[in-house]
Amino acid sequence: MAGTRMVLASNNRGKLAEFSAILGAAGVDMVAQGDLGVGEAPEPYGTFVENALAKARHASECTGLPALADDSGLCVRALGGAPGVHSARYANLDGGSRSDEANNHKLVADMTGTADRRACYIALLVYLRSPTDPRPIIVEGKWDGEVLDQPRGSNGFGYDPYFFLPDQGLTAAELAPELKNSLSHRGQALRTLLQALRSELN
Repeated sequence: MAGTRMVLASNNRGKLAEFSAILGAAGVDMVAQGDLGVGEAPEPYGTFVENALAKARHASECTGLPALADDSGLCVRALGGAPGVHSARYANLDGGSRSDEANNHKLVADMTGTADRRACYIALLVYLRSPTDPRPIIVEGKWDGEVLDQPRGSNGFGYDPYFFLPDQGLTAAELAPELKNSLSHRGQALRTLLQALRSELN
């Protein structure tokens, strides 16, 4: 896999760092689509897999490179799976700003008085060899936890300060990056993807 160049269909620097930490160790040169002048693709679908496929196709079409896309989010049981595919723009759905702070504020407000705090992070990854690849590699990672009312920790991004892990006694934002990568939904999905890519690219 050494020397393999791949475009990440995202401009999220936190995601790029997490992806590069795992795939970079296997020799993959991961570059964000924005660094290649590629804008964001529309994400009109109601499922993670459809959005990830759309983003990967867009990045591959625009760059001519193999593309990796992730569609991920927080699914809260008491909210019927919300924010789900709308996790990055949850507050924006109600006219709020598109920011982590606004999204977390809305999440906490929506869960006021809710006893069931169970939630899971989902990461759905799609790897396309080309824009017309008929057999994309699709993997999923799932990370179970609970939603807190108050933030804890300064690592991570998104909902991490509010995502509590009972088995660790910490939030995702309190974990060291190496431990987070070993436990997280994205880390799980990336390791599964890496196994598939090793046989594909070696």
